[in-house]
Amino acid sequence: MNAGLIILLSAAIIIYFGFAHRVLDRLRLNDRAALGFLVAMIVGGFLPDLPLGANVSVNIGGGIIPVVLVVYLWSKVERAEINRNGIAVLITAAAVFAAMKIIPLEPTYNFFLDPLYITALIAGLVGYLSGRSRRGAFTSGTMAVVLNDLASGVENIFAGVRSNIVIGGAGIFDAVVIAGFLALGLAEIVGETAERITLETSGREEENPDEEQ
Repeated sequence: MNAGLIILLSAAIIIYFGFAHRVLDRLRLNDRAALGFLVAMIVGGFLPDLPLGANVSVNIGGGIIPVVLVVYLWSKVERAEINRNGIAVLITAAAVFAAMKIIPLEPTYNFFLDPLYITALIAGLVGYLSGRSRRGAFTSGTMAVVLNDLASGVENIFAGVRSNIVIGGAGIFDAVVIAGFLALGLAEIVGETAERITLETSGREEENPDEEQ
């Protein structure tokens, strides 16, 4: 079982047993919707790829469902936040694009990880830094990988590469999942820590209102 499926199954179990209410509330997702998307990604990963044209197809679980999820999340927020998220997606996609030009996509002995996993880690980290909010981080990390996979497919077509191109398939499926959940996890951990520090600081100030006077 690959890393993407393990992460999705683990997330589904956590959500099913009710341990992710806080995170889902921040994303404006309920348990049923979140589980529905996770199951759709898992099942979609095993379904036949949808043909888009000559030698080009798209994987349902790794290419279509993530985009549908991002659109669904954006439908829950105001246009201003969508614009901010869109900018974050572009910044993250640019960072991933640069990384893909530097790092060879084929596994080599020079890396301790599959290069696609390194790309996913970069997408997750930059997605968090640019997206900041839980929703912004998740959409940035996820969409950056999908957009770069699409861009790579377009480049291959113009370069005359005749091999079959599957958007969101194979290792890209793992990269999409890792990038999205890593960015979300960083945003949640850092955000939660910052909130606790703020609350503790406010509590101390309320307990000792005359110290600074």
